[in-house]
Amino acid sequence: MQNTNLNPSSGNPAPPSQPVLSGGVDLSAVKTRQQGAWASGNYAVVGTTLQIVGERLCEALDLRAGQTVLDVAAGNGNATLAAARRWCRVTSTDYVPALLEQGRRRAEAEGLAVDFQVADAEALPFGDQEFDVVVSTFGVMFTPDQEKAAAEMLRVCKSGGRIGMANWTPDSFIGQLFKTIGRHVPPPAGLQPPSLWGTPGRLEDLFEPAADLAIEVQAFVFRYRSPEHWVEVFRNWYGPVHKAFGALAPEKQADLERELLVLIARFNHAKDGTMVVPSEYLEVVATKR
Repeated sequence: MQNTNLNPSSGNPAPPSQPVLSGGVDLSAVKTRQQGAWASGNYAVVGTTLQIVGERLCEALDLRAGQTVLDVAAGNGNATLAAARRWCRVTSTDYVPALLEQGRRRAEAEGLAVDFQVADAEALPFGDQEFDVVVSTFGVMFTPDQEKAAAEMLRVCKSGGRIGMANWTPDSFIGQLFKTIGRHVPPPAGLQPPSLWGTPGRLEDLFEPAADLAIEVQAFVFRYRSPEHWVEVFRNWYGPVHKAFGALAPEKQADLERELLVLIARFNHAKDGTMVVPSEYLEVVATKR
């Protein structure tokens, strides 16, 4: 049975007073905006297609039955389910309750025991060195305060434990997707791009010397009926793209759609009208010292 706790007051979904970066960015406002984006659309439509990434990451981490695993910014639970399938004791967290509810339903359908809790990746409501393994697939990389999020993952991980991540690289299809969106709906000035988590140098800044890093370049392949089908799915269901289109006037929406189709054409391996687009990411295993 699942121990489900989706009450925001039980975790720490959005601390009322967030620090301001040196660049003058109001992190509280950014976080509120992000929560609204990820809660819009229906991330599960896209998220479930990424399941293989969570499975690969759990294998890279060499998970063992009985280990305590924390999934940070879990979304609809891909890494959560992968760890639970390996008989780990999993706590799944996100700051969007609706995403956790999607993960809870998936776990329930498979008969997997998972604890779900609303929590902010930058202020995890857990004790020091509480988990054997901490994971995040395409989640923690989107936190506004990157240093704080990395410090929290290190704090709750036991000495000798492992932190596993899957992070899109800047030059990947998804990295370029966010760059394209940023030209139409610019992010707050001074905010560090999420794709920095997909660079070895930034990972070293965030996790060394507290952890030893092992990094592998991987790729997830987006397979859709056509480029237009991908645009339709992401426009309707993937929060950041959904919000970007919603923020633009009709003629600007058309411009964004054209740019996205050009972007897909750059990466598309398919010659039969379908879409087969690899997107590079870094598979990261950090062993805490």
